[in-house]
Formats: sequence, structure tokens, C-alpha cells
Amino acid sequence: MTPSPNPTSSEERINKFLARAGVSSRRGAEELISAGRVRVNGNLVTELGTKVVPDHDVVEVDGVAVRVCADRRYVVLNKPAGYVSTLKDPQGRPTVAELMPETGHRLFNVGRLDRDTTGVLLLTDDGELAHRLMHPRYHVSKEYLATVAGRPSEATLALVRHGVELDDGLTRPAEVTAERLGDTTSVVRLVIREGRKRQVRRMLAAVGHRVLALHRVRFGPIELGDLPLGETRALSDAETAALIASAGLEGRED
Repeated sequence: MTPSPNPTSSEERINKFLARAGVSSRRGAEELISAGRVRVNGNLVTELGTKVVPDHDVVEVDGVAVRVCADRRYVVLNKPAGYVSTLKDPQGRPTVAELMPETGHRLFNVGRLDRDTTGVLLLTDDGELAHRLMHPRYHVSKEYLATVAGRPSEATLALVRHGVELDDGLTRPAEVTAERLGDTTSVVRLVIREGRKRQVRRMLAAVGHRVLALHRVRFGPIELGDLPLGETRALSDAETAALIASAGLEGRED
């Protein structure tokens, strides 16, 4: 590709630029480049190490110009049951896109919640932060309240604390406490630090307790507070700073 005619110290690698623009993670940006979907100043990008000048170069993905907004958006949604955590659904089911606020920014969800799971779902246009929050390397905790069939014994909860063998391997140790024990249904609180598909449901089913309802009450430092089901709110400055710090990005250059 043709480099910027006026390279300066403000140059940055294109994968970082695309992540900051909310297009994808840095690794995802490299996949976009390898697939021939990225152009700079009209020229196809073929080198992963290509650098751009954000205030000068025109970067396009699939023919659509992208840019980095100086004021990123960070939002929490109290996701209701029945919504899938995608922006579009080929089956025509309700999606979380229908619940996103009108901010003028292209928001996307950080990770997913199962269709029937409720609670904390983060929305942002900060691609780099989203990637960090979803990556198991950074051990960002997620806390759930699970209503389960039956009455888990202390020995059963101890199994979950030490890790459960699933079809995709042993889970990491989890924090588990009994909130309410009943003869037919019980409520347990779990804190996990990885994000396998339907992980909480699978862990509890593996120790003999089917999940009847699942609600995420916290993602990292972000809690719902009194946010009504189906509603969103912007994170406060303090919450945003804590979220960024939880992903190890507090010292990054914007």
C-alpha cells in the first residue's frame, strides 16, 4: 500500500487503530487484513505491520470508512430473557441491538449471554477493551446467581470450587456459595474467570443440578445497581476507569 505522505510520530499499527475504532480486536483486525477486507487511502493492505496516521489516512473495512472517536461509549444493559446477544439474527429472534441506546456510536456487546440468561451485558465501541475483557488471560471475573433444581450439598459445591471436568476440559476453580437451599430448588452464587459457552449451566449440570434460571449480577467491577430489566445506563467515570483498570489498560495511550 502507499504510505502516508507525511509520516509522523502519531503513526500506529493498523491493527491497533482498528481495535480502537471498535471494528474488532487486534487479532481480529489481522484476520480482516489477511482476508483482503482492509484498504488505506484506497490501497489494499497486505502487510500486518502497516502503519497509519489516524488523523490523515482514510481506512476502510469492506468499503466503509472507519474512524476512532475521541469519546468512547461504555454502557451496561440489564438483559432480559428471550433476547440473543447478537446484532442480527438469521432466525428473526429479538436481539440486544433492539435494546441499545441511540448514542450515535456503533456499539457492540462484550461477550454474550445465553438467550434465557438475564443481567449484566456490557456495550461499547472500545474494541481493545472488549478484547481484553473477553480474553481468559486477564481473569476478569463474572458473578452469577443460579436457580437450580434440587439441593446441592457442601461436597457438591466443593467440586465446583475445585473445577469441573467438561467435554472441553477442566474448568478453572470457581467461587461458589449457597444463597438459599430448598428441597426442590436452590439458589447458588458463582464467580468465574473464564467464558466458555454456557459454562455455568454446564458446570452445575455436570454435578447433578440443572439450572432453571441464570442471572449475571456483575462483570468485573460493573454491577447492575437498580437498573430495570431491559434498560441501559452509561457507566460513570469511576466505573469506566475501574473497568479499564481491570483489563490492564489504565496506562494506554488514546
